[in-house]
Amino acid sequence: MDEKLISKKKPAFPITDLLSNYLTDQGRNIKIPIFYDDLLRFQGAVEIFDDQGNDTLWISCYFAEHERDEIELSLKQMYSILHSDGSDSILPYLNIDSIDFCTFGNTKPFRVKVRNIINDNYIFLYIKKADASRIYGLELEHLLSPNHINFLVHKDTLIEEHISGIPGDTFISRHLEALPEQDKRALAKEFVKFNERCFVRLLADMRSYNYVIVITHDFDRIQYRIRAIDFDQQSFEGNPKVYKPQFLKENNALVKMSLKVLTSESIEQYEKEERSLLAKRATSEHERLFDLLKCMKEDHISFPEKIKELKSGLFKLTGDVKFKKSKNMGELLNTALDFIIRNYKNENPYIIK
Repeated sequence: MDEKLISKKKPAFPITDLLSNYLTDQGRNIKIPIFYDDLLRFQGAVEIFDDQGNDTLWISCYFAEHERDEIELSLKQMYSILHSDGSDSILPYLNIDSIDFCTFGNTKPFRVKVRNIINDNYIFLYIKKADASRIYGLELEHLLSPNHINFLVHKDTLIEEHISGIPGDTFISRHLEALPEQDKRALAKEFVKFNERCFVRLLADMRSYNYVIVITHDFDRIQYRIRAIDFDQQSFEGNPKVYKPQFLKENNALVKMSLKVLTSESIEQYEKEERSLLAKRATSEHERLFDLLKCMKEDHISFPEKIKELKSGLFKLTGDVKFKKSKNMGELLNTALDFIIRNYKNENPYIIK
């Protein structure tokens, strides 16, 4: 796919009062002791390289001594708010091992390593400039995917929990070819389902470095799950193909593998399974999803030309005239979810209508 179809620099959209009220109702909106801009006051940095000697595009930051203690205390409090009850009782047992800054991408996040000094366990937190697109993406991932997402917002600052897994590009380059045949089929199944899930919920730009591969050892096999880790391109682009990972060149190896190990009948079956699961999740989370989509319908998270292009493309794919009548990205997503829910109920003879 021509990379020009993916916006090189997507603008950050502000959080509306309606979305802020939604986040408050869902316990996502809090008062936090530190802001993104506070971390930008670092005095110097050192480049970080991976175990192969490659530049990771992350730099390790250091702060002036008179600010370091205050910043570290605030970051410990942030950890307590995200993972505990927000009290100070656990703070003496925490240490901030590092504060890193990413020089690549739209959000330019900070990555904070928080370690428990008693048992040496640690986790990462990410602190970013809040963007409405990303917040919608995180919430939709929480509601419509098999994954739970832990994040908090305060004004223009977003705090996200680390999503564990092997980066997709690393997995493809280092592990894909060596997988046993059964594992390739299991991963191919997950890629098909991930591809369908991204498309239906309008999450774009799932190039291989924007998702991770999660490996779970079952009693007689290994299971694979693909999890998105970048949500900046939620409901923004105009070309429908951008919402399908299969059309992004970074995923070519996964596409070729899937076509080799799966029959067309299997692919169609897995796509249908994922649409059914999405319909079930959307139905079970109806009230919360309704409130979120209400915010999206009143919001501006894309440009008129992209909305026009997408609604035309989705109409051609589905024949559903409701896509042509949609006025914005919120209405387009609402129509897409209604489309799969309606089809699921119509095609399932065991559903009580």
